[in-house]
Amino acid sequence: MKFYPGLEVEFREDPLDIQYGKQVYGPTPELRTLDSIRKSLIDPNSKGPETVYCISMDVGLEQDKQNMLDRNLLFGVVTYAKGQIGEEPVRSQGHIHAISKSCSASTCEVYEIWDGEAYIYMQESGKDEAGRCIVVHALAGDVVIVPPGWVHATINADPERTMSFGAWCVRDYGFDYEDVRAHHGIAYFPIIKDGKIKWKMNKNYHSGHFVLKEARSYPELHIEKDKPIYSQFQDDPDRFLFVSKPQLVDWDAFEV
Repeated sequence: MKFYPGLEVEFREDPLDIQYGKQVYGPTPELRTLDSIRKSLIDPNSKGPETVYCISMDVGLEQDKQNMLDRNLLFGVVTYAKGQIGEEPVRSQGHIHAISKSCSASTCEVYEIWDGEAYIYMQESGKDEAGRCIVVHALAGDVVIVPPGWVHATINADPERTMSFGAWCVRDYGFDYEDVRAHHGIAYFPIIKDGKIKWKMNKNYHSGHFVLKEARSYPELHIEKDKPIYSQFQDDPDRFLFVSKPQLVDWDAFEV
């Protein structure tokens, strides 16, 4: 990997797989197939990789497990296939974080790109009026935070290679797909044209204000730049407490 994430995790490409190093625990990785996301594609009949991505939720070092449990935090690890799906890059279908019983709220997610290149797509609402539709371009080492209640999708920005990342989530996470599926996808579809990714409005939404930006740092949340978010948790287990307790942050004032 281009960016060392603070724990030994190895990604395999063919077939997609996640393997754990010394003292790293994790579940058997799950595979997400093309068929599972077809209804959210611009063309549901598109051809592409049979396995879109491989995901392991609840990964970490044994020595850190109790600290995660005490704070209701979970670390996820994901790798995306290379290639494209019809005219779109490899991506997830998009969802909102469901209300977690532990905090009675939707929760945020803290992404960290480890290898490859990504677009983290976010839209303010899953309803007809999508509101702000913000796409953050991120490279290895970049951190991107998705606020609570926002629709979001992950996109492999480079069809020529795989893309991998880690993320902090609430332990009792849940995904709400209802609004995205009702609109047959996110408000802006990523389209590969002339070797570059363009963005096309989904006609099933009435409106959406599109903004493309580069990844930023988050000093207001005390996140250190160029240091793995897993290592930052080890140094200060309360640093990402805002993930499981979203009420700690004024998300209305948060810059996406």
